[in-house]
Amino acid sequence: MATHVHGTQPVAPPAAGQPLAGSLRKTEPKRLSLSLLTALVIGSMIGSGIFSLPQNMAASAGAGAILIGWLITGVGMLSLALVYQTLSNRQPALDNGVFAYARALGGEFLGFNSAWGYWISAWIGNVSYLVILFAALSYFFPMFGEGNNKAAIAGASVALWFLHWMILRGMRTAARANALTTMAKIVPLLLFIGLVIAAFQRDTFNVDFWGAPALGSTLDQVKSTMLVTVWVFIGIEGANVFSARAAERANVGRATVIGFVITLLLLIAVSLLSLGVLTQPELAALKNPSMAGVLKAAVGPWGAVLINIGLILSVGGALLAWTLLAAESIFTPAKEKVMPETLAVENTQGVPAHALWITNGCIQLFLLLTLYSSASYLALISLATSMILVPYLFSGLYALKLTWQGQTYAGQRGLQLRDMLIASIATLYCLWLLYAAGPKYMLLSGLLYAPGSLIYLATIKSRQGKPLSGPETGLLIIIWTAAAFAGWMLWTGTLTL
Repeated sequence: MATHVHGTQPVAPPAAGQPLAGSLRKTEPKRLSLSLLTALVIGSMIGSGIFSLPQNMAASAGAGAILIGWLITGVGMLSLALVYQTLSNRQPALDNGVFAYARALGGEFLGFNSAWGYWISAWIGNVSYLVILFAALSYFFPMFGEGNNKAAIAGASVALWFLHWMILRGMRTAARANALTTMAKIVPLLLFIGLVIAAFQRDTFNVDFWGAPALGSTLDQVKSTMLVTVWVFIGIEGANVFSARAAERANVGRATVIGFVITLLLLIAVSLLSLGVLTQPELAALKNPSMAGVLKAAVGPWGAVLINIGLILSVGGALLAWTLLAAESIFTPAKEKVMPETLAVENTQGVPAHALWITNGCIQLFLLLTLYSSASYLALISLATSMILVPYLFSGLYALKLTWQGQTYAGQRGLQLRDMLIASIATLYCLWLLYAAGPKYMLLSGLLYAPGSLIYLATIKSRQGKPLSGPETGLLIIIWTAAAFAGWMLWTGTLTL
């Protein structure tokens, strides 16, 4: 039987910049160890993107530009990982960083929008994982086609509700299953790296090192590689989302950095070593998952079989990780009464049951829509990627605010300046990624943020909360203006999905 978990006394929302009440977190058992948190970070980042990375990176850049792109991305994403580590250690009362950091930065409405955008991005991403999973299975069972026909959608629906049942048995059980799938997905990646190292040819790697003239300038090539890396690094915040369930608070930051370093090394190795097996034009012409084509060239047809099996394991693990993340991202705001309290219902195993049902219900609905509107589906995947950058930006800005004001840094001027520099780099990097995503998807995101604002207004009205502040009202106006403008442009055909 489900039980409704909430505090016995009403808790006033904290002022911007102040920690959350935390009374709910203190009464909950903490279950996730460092290894399980690390597996969640790695499992959420390593999904399908790495298996298409050789072609995606080589499609518009040579080896030299790819090296520069990884250097910039490494610095930017490392700064973001360090921001999450710092905030986790400096503000231990803030659970679920995606929501809590935005709330502490600018109030409840900002926190709600951060959690809402993250949740939408997470479950739309899960739709893509299910489609890709059955597209990979079609290598062995052609009946599944491209992963979005009737047979594939039926199979994806069965897989979705099997995962749902598994998670309902307990968060720790699901986290352990994710850890196993994470280890399973890393094995074929390590095999790929080892086999490609053996087949690596320096002369092949050096061909058109700075890219053929048709690829444009080195700067243009670097920009194109950075757009690719947005998707493959989504999930770096995974441990922070589960901070309330950590066995030790310090493990949240450690898991974030460890998971980031492992994932970065795997991504760099896969993308660069492939250029020593096939030239840039050959890689650019490969079908995805392009790792299969690279390993087939290195060792023969069995290499493609290995990579497709690896892709199935990888996507299955990422699907589990992101199902956990999606449910948790709206569970914490509901406990703090910023989202409808029904989403704070847990079952006897401590699983956010109602949040899980709502999340997987949306996934199921969208799976059915892919049968009729695949173009819109592909466009919304890009939209989901853009939306998740907003919570990242809020985290960077909150870290910048914290260090600028010197909160928790009494007598630590040197450490304060170091963390301020890291927060500044992370914030600038997030702004750059939003710029690179382009105005189209940022405008369209208003269509998805707008209905969320109605849910928020209904929530605060039901608990007789304070009215929107001036800045919050301004944000509401911006969201609805963007939604109305995007809707009008879609209606007139000026803007297309």
